Amino acid sequence: MIALVDAGCGNLRSVQRALEYVGAKDVTITSDADAIARASRVVFPGQGAFGDCVRALDANGSALREAVVSVLAKGAPFLGICIGMQVLFDESAEALGARGLGHFAGRVERIADGLLEANGARVKVPHMGWNVARPTKSAPSLGDEGSAGAWFYFVHSYHCVPSDQSVVAARTTHGVDFVSAVSKDNVLAVQFHPEKSQRAGLDLLARWLKDRA
Repeated sequence: MIALVDAGCGNLRSVQRALEYVGAKDVTITSDADAIARASRVVFPGQGAFGDCVRALDANGSALREAVVSVLAKGAPFLGICIGMQVLFDESAEALGARGLGHFAGRVERIADGLLEANGARVKVPHMGWNVARPTKSAPSLGDEGSAGAWFYFVHSYHCVPSDQSVVAARTTHGVDFVSAVSKDNVLAVQFHPEKSQRAGLDLLARWLKDRA
């Protein structure tokens, strides 16, 4: 069973449909901690606020937090999407004092105001629309280091800043370079939305399903 973690962050049905389109079987949207802990694969999708997501993780005695931590630790394939990537880090400037999962050391920072594009135009925040994620290391779902990358759809105002640069799997430019994907062991997490990214997103999800199948 593939568990889609329901932490009240929305966007779950579109992720479910995208996974099923590329051949996934038994994709279940759930906030049940036991079901998540038993799942063969876990996807943590979401959009919205870091603080809201953390509060959902810590509801009911932090059962959902503990289930996700157990999945990360046991080595089941794990995919984080957007907020599902950000909560893997220690903390976020969006919600000071809210405790992330701490799977990756580092924090989440806001995209700076006043940045300029190469043509002199002001960078818009939130970063919303199509952009290129360039692989910085070879990862089964993202492609090979040094490749041109692919176009994905982004909607965010915050970006992850890992303490350990070896986990960085892709970078994207929006005024400045930011980390658009991280990967280590069983975990892949992306700032963009594969389920909104047409063929490139579906290809990524299909490769993720085959990785360690």
